[in-house]
Amino acid sequence: MIERTTAQKKAKELSKFLREENPDYDYLKNVFKYLRKELEIEVVSKNKKLPYVPTEDELKKFYDIIWESDKHQDVIILKTFLYTGIRVSELINVKLTDVDFRNCQIRISEGKGNKDRMVPFPDTFREILSMHCKLNTSNDSKYKRTYLFESSWKKKYTDRGIRKILAKYSKEAGFERNISPHKLRHFLFTWLKRNGIDDALIQPYSGHESRKSLEIYSKLSITDAQNEYNSVIKNFPIW
Repeated sequence: MIERTTAQKKAKELSKFLREENPDYDYLKNVFKYLRKELEIEVVSKNKKLPYVPTEDELKKFYDIIWESDKHQDVIILKTFLYTGIRVSELINVKLTDVDFRNCQIRISEGKGNKDRMVPFPDTFREILSMHCKLNTSNDSKYKRTYLFESSWKKKYTDRGIRKILAKYSKEAGFERNISPHKLRHFLFTWLKRNGIDDALIQPYSGHESRKSLEIYSKLSITDAQNEYNSVIKNFPIW
């Protein structure tokens, strides 16, 4: 059997022919697509590993641990993750002005893919979220808070800071695996699907590019999506 040239060495050889084309990413992508056809190489799709989704009992235990800590903001952070399914990178950038209490929605500015969207939250969460906003803006008249969640240092949380909070409570709950922001996101979308909400209705506020992205666990308006959301969220296991 002829010994193969290393991939790195072959790439250097090919670069000599391609450099004069001044290629960009899309050009190279198409070149190799046609190269696969010429060589009759089939694209092998790998089976996606199903994500770990916490059970309702685990989530209730996790919530109880946070509730008993008597840290108001940590409870609100957890509920915001659970009710909206937003990513941690989005949560830390939510500003007070992004919260629409009248319509029970939060604006996500420049989410994944630099796209803006609105995400719903339950009407029953409006009062406690409103109290959180007012409480944390009236403590210091000289300081004007900007973000929905800020640390005791009066700065917005970092991605790592939020993960550390959840990891701490996961340890206190005795879980072998940490409850991460993404696992909370998976829980919401899995729960919505189990309660009859179609992918097409989850897509507008999930931030996914397409319905295909939701297959692991027809775009409609956020109004349609929120009506369906409101019809089932009243049965959510955490209140």
